[in-house]
Amino acid sequence: MTNSFRTLDNVDVKGKRVLVRVDLNVPMDGGKVTDATRLERIAPTITEISDKGGKVILLAHFGRPKGRDDKNSLKPVAASLADVIKKPVAFADDCVGDVAAKAVGAMKDGDILCLENTRFHSAEEKNDPAFVAELAKLGDIWVNDAFSAAHRAHASTEGLGHKLPAYAGRTMQAELDALGKALDAPTKPVIAIVGGAKVSSKIDLLENLVTKVDALVIGGGMANTFLHAQGVKVGKSLCEKDLAATALRIIDKAEASGCAIILPVDAIVAFHFAANTPSHAYGLDAIPDEGMILDIGPQSIERINAAIDDAATLVWNGPVGAFEMTPFDRGTVASAKHAAARTKAKKLISVAGGGDTVAALNHAGVADNFTYISTAGGAFLEWMEGKPLPGVEVLKK
Repeated sequence: MTNSFRTLDNVDVKGKRVLVRVDLNVPMDGGKVTDATRLERIAPTITEISDKGGKVILLAHFGRPKGRDDKNSLKPVAASLADVIKKPVAFADDCVGDVAAKAVGAMKDGDILCLENTRFHSAEEKNDPAFVAELAKLGDIWVNDAFSAAHRAHASTEGLGHKLPAYAGRTMQAELDALGKALDAPTKPVIAIVGGAKVSSKIDLLENLVTKVDALVIGGGMANTFLHAQGVKVGKSLCEKDLAATALRIIDKAEASGCAIILPVDAIVAFHFAANTPSHAYGLDAIPDEGMILDIGPQSIERINAAIDDAATLVWNGPVGAFEMTPFDRGTVASAKHAAARTKAKKLISVAGGGDTVAALNHAGVADNFTYISTAGGAFLEWMEGKPLPGVEVLKK
């Protein structure tokens, strides 16, 4: 996949001012970073450029500020990044203008500088050409290492790729390689597991996947909409009844494409939406009128695991039950552990992404055993929907 993109293998960074777009949008509490996963992901790109004598100038956004706002400053994140990469990270109080120019001008080869939040300027999200030109003055080349922001055509995520020689960073490269192996040029058969609460948020995703995969498992609250469309009574379960026609259209499209749709055949039902509330397994022909489907049942777990056994490649987005609450995490955990075991045995390529998915796989204790886990939310979803990502397109050879 990355054969079609320019990477750090294609450039000599020594002595160059390298503008590196990274994802520093990390969770914070009381001025401290509470999860450094994204910082750890970008470390290889930063240290490689620094070790090879490039001047590393980091561009990133944080939060959704409306103008300058100290609550969204990158200063404390830069300090945490220095701890992660074990190198000093200088900080400049703006990303353009005299402040940024002076800070960049003072850099020596191998130095690392973090510029202030690009979104303090409204021109960033507008991809304003004048703002792009201001950013471009600070660098000789541009490296995009923020796949998670690649679905946005902003100044620092896409615009710079038209002004400066553009390359994929190592995190971006790893992501593109993994995604290429999952859907663009996969080892077949391919299975996708798509869960989560609502069909409405994943219509484009489902429509694209049924044309790409051999089997599609639908779980979570979404499955209830499909079951309802087929005449199954789902009681008081989360269900978008107005999308029944959409669900049937997706089923028809899957059939026409030779994609098997795998829906639950039994369910874990409770009468209250709360952890550890009494629950029982029911067949789909016996869901109580007052009951809520909160997880897949044991027969459904067996069906999913059998489908995983038949697959060479797995793409996963979304939990198959209300995994945040015990015991309704059982279905997600069981299938996640099964996929992880197959991956570990070198019988499966497994790629997962999306916030809830990452949380669910961490909860199951198997995140490290998947082939690749994407920390990109919206960009991962848009890639799965088959949409071109502006921040990736601009890196193509």
